[in-house]
Amino acid sequence: MKWEPLAAMLALLILGLWLVWGPGKHLGVPEIRPGARTTDLRIGPVRGIVEFVPESDDAPPTFRLLYRDGRATEIMPEGVFRERFGDSVTDQILASGSNWMFRLFNITTWGSLVWIGVGLGGQIAFFGRMAIQWVISERERRSVVPPLFWYLSLVGGIALFLYFAWRQDVVGVLGQTTGVVIYARNIRLIAKQRRRDARRLAREAAPDPEGLPDPIDPAPPAP
Repeated sequence: MKWEPLAAMLALLILGLWLVWGPGKHLGVPEIRPGARTTDLRIGPVRGIVEFVPESDDAPPTFRLLYRDGRATEIMPEGVFRERFGDSVTDQILASGSNWMFRLFNITTWGSLVWIGVGLGGQIAFFGRMAIQWVISERERRSVVPPLFWYLSLVGGIALFLYFAWRQDVVGVLGQTTGVVIYARNIRLIAKQRRRDARRLAREAAPDPEGLPDPIDPAPPAP
């Protein structure tokens, strides 16, 4: 098996992670204060991040809203932030900042991990379909699409459709909508072809009535 595709996959993965967690994540957002933690913010059509500095020995936690157009609000103490956005939002932000898993997956509650699992499961199914197709094609020395490719595609497509819908990601939902239908249609075509092949084999295995010898007449009764 060639090593170049694996190296290309690894390089693309590193680039994607850098774009998600590196400077590209906050492109256009004002500079983050030292020691601050962040979580994504969405208020209607406005997108940005909530920056907050955790409580220390000599200072209470403070908050600031940073928008992608470069604007930033004033620094707010916890009481002012709670008054503007409510206890639920404030508590979720504080919880996400204190938990590395929440920060990693950009979530604010433990229940959201269920949807993260759905999304990861869909990505694993998508990776599995490509890995299987790749291995079989390398073995055959030609491009081959095994039936399992379409089954894994359907599972992965449904899982990612649900995940993107939960994330309210319109681009992701649109991308999976057509794919799920196409995967299901290919599975249906495969099932139809299998039934046709089974009927053909059954006809070929059945004896031909015209080719059978004539039945033996019973012996005439003795005189």
